[in-house]
Amino acid sequence: MKAERAKALMEVFRRQRILVVGDLMLDKYIHGSVERISPEAPVPVVQVNRERGVPGGAANVAYNICALGGQACVAGVVGNDLAGTELLAILKDRGIGTEGVRVIAGRPTTVKMRVLADRQQVVRVDWEGHPELPDVDVLAFCAMVDAEVARSSGVVIEDYSKGVVRQEVMDAVLAAAHRRKVPVGLDPKDNLDLRISGLTLATPNYKEAHACSGLPNRPPPPGDPLDDVSLRMAAELLMKKWTPEQLIVTLGPKGMYVASPAKAPHVIPTRAREVYDVSGAGDTVIATCVLALAAGATCDEAAVLGNNAAGVVVGKLGTATCSPEELLASVEANER
Repeated sequence: MKAERAKALMEVFRRQRILVVGDLMLDKYIHGSVERISPEAPVPVVQVNRERGVPGGAANVAYNICALGGQACVAGVVGNDLAGTELLAILKDRGIGTEGVRVIAGRPTTVKMRVLADRQQVVRVDWEGHPELPDVDVLAFCAMVDAEVARSSGVVIEDYSKGVVRQEVMDAVLAAAHRRKVPVGLDPKDNLDLRISGLTLATPNYKEAHACSGLPNRPPPPGDPLDDVSLRMAAELLMKKWTPEQLIVTLGPKGMYVASPAKAPHVIPTRAREVYDVSGAGDTVIATCVLALAAGATCDEAAVLGNNAAGVVVGKLGTATCSPEELLASVEANER
């Protein structure tokens, strides 16, 4: 992609409002250093220096959209607890709309706490509740989603298998988006049973592509992804099952496997120069791609921008974002 074209698209980003529907999380980070081993057990003792909380899950997708200059709103659920209150405060502070968030009493907010010592993750601790939602909350949430889609220029469906992305919600999102003629991107988990049709874009990783297509889970083989028979079969099955305009299977250090109805599959090589942490890279890809599509990019242009943005964030520690300046610099570097 030419840097001039990328810059023109990014100037339109700020006029786009993207709705992110899915599983909201609070990512907590405890930073410290290790100088000794505990006398109680063979584990390191982390001397804490600071703590911080950032948007996680679907909330991180919205955060990435805002970091790129777009407008974002989230639709999901949180518990009536301290973590839910903290997450909503963080979202509002960062300019992310929370009109689509439903607070459910008795349901804990999903929290992922990571303890890091000298840039090395020591342990992760999770809090999460049962994925099922009461019917009354599902109906109210679908009505809320319908109203939010009407105010948006693009939609991301972000599934972390925590209960929000279910058939009723999927039907409500797709129906509302088709009425508005706005692009819809899906970042799936492993929900094989969902009936999905008419997506603009889907961005599973290698494992998710196999799970959603019903193929056995297997590690990626060495060599060129275009020679991977299992990957090609998974992509073909998902193209028939979901009928997206474009399917992007993210491959980590091998880049992206891109399939569409009109073209032969191809691979976009990774743009990462250094890899410190891959957590949240998939969120960055779907955020960038849907924001670019809403701004008028072609599917191929959106894929290139998503690949460059992912290359930026994996060079940072923890759940991170990419700024417009960093994205443009990456495109310019690759053009050179």
